[in-house]
Amino acid sequence: MRLRKPVARIDLTALQHNLHQVRQLAPESKVLAVLKANAYGHGMLQVAEQLQQVDAFGVARLDEALALRAGGVVKPIVLLEGFFDADELPQIVASNLQVVVHQQEQVDAIVAAKLDAPIRVWLKMDTGMHRLGLAPEQFQMAYQSLSASANCLPGIRLMSHFASADDQQSPDTQAQLQCFYQHSQGLTGEISLANSAGVLAWLESHQQWVRPGIMLYGVSPLLQPQEMTIELKPVMTLCSRVIAIRAIAAGETVGYGSTWQASVATRLAVVAIGYGDGYPRNVANGTPVLVHGKRYPIVGRVSMDMLTIDIGRDQVASGDEVVLWGKGLPVEEIAVKAGTIPYELLCNITPRVDFNYDP
Repeated sequence: MRLRKPVARIDLTALQHNLHQVRQLAPESKVLAVLKANAYGHGMLQVAEQLQQVDAFGVARLDEALALRAGGVVKPIVLLEGFFDADELPQIVASNLQVVVHQQEQVDAIVAAKLDAPIRVWLKMDTGMHRLGLAPEQFQMAYQSLSASANCLPGIRLMSHFASADDQQSPDTQAQLQCFYQHSQGLTGEISLANSAGVLAWLESHQQWVRPGIMLYGVSPLLQPQEMTIELKPVMTLCSRVIAIRAIAAGETVGYGSTWQASVATRLAVVAIGYGDGYPRNVANGTPVLVHGKRYPIVGRVSMDMLTIDIGRDQVASGDEVVLWGKGLPVEEIAVKAGTIPYELLCNITPRVDFNYDP
């Protein structure tokens, strides 16, 4: 008997394909694959196991790095938010982790610490994102302080993060590049600037390290994805099944709040997925799903466990598979209908959804 519950099918061949695209675009760069937020909702350990040919992994926080180490990952791991407290430094040393340093308090903590071994530091400059990073005028002094400390391995890496690389018409990225090079002039060390959008659209930003995240999972970060010169393949296909078919007369409504009314007599299919599984509640009426490769519109409000689609007189039956996003239906399109971004949809899948990993 087929389980009628949501399943996220993870296509590991597509994951490898997307990594190959990164290598094609940045053949001279090392790859730091970003696995934060459970690999953008795809399963951190399973994705890490498939990306053994990358040069390092990036996570946001210490607990994510420790989960990778506990899962047997030995590859270099970079804490992209650094450490939150000096008390974390001994654990960082013990687990052989690398840290992004983005504020003076972290510089001071490293210099003052008594560590059993030196750590690898990635020194981050705020070139315009205004989120994390040392002010440009502080950068050289911080570099010198860390270089003189026995707690830092030689060869501090230099980095920044783009605010608007997804917009190829914006002057911001070029301004950030100029700021970075101006204020890092004379410093030695490998450089990392390019996130996924930088990999795709700003070839001059590639340098020694690139940091692909969302593109590894088959999603374009660009505002105009049609301008890409490569093909990315979706890694996650979110599916469920029809659990009931109902006839509805013209003028009748469906769902909470009666937000949709049938203009003609039709048939509805009830699908076993809702916001309790991570599908967005606020998608508009008309948001598509796929059944047998054909698009059908969602009608009425998405509820916690179910949504309804208008199937007309088509041959759709209870038990038929429904694709919510993935192969044949880009998650980018659903994000637009929900008024959000693909990152949020992928990260919001809940533990009620089964994950199947296809080789």
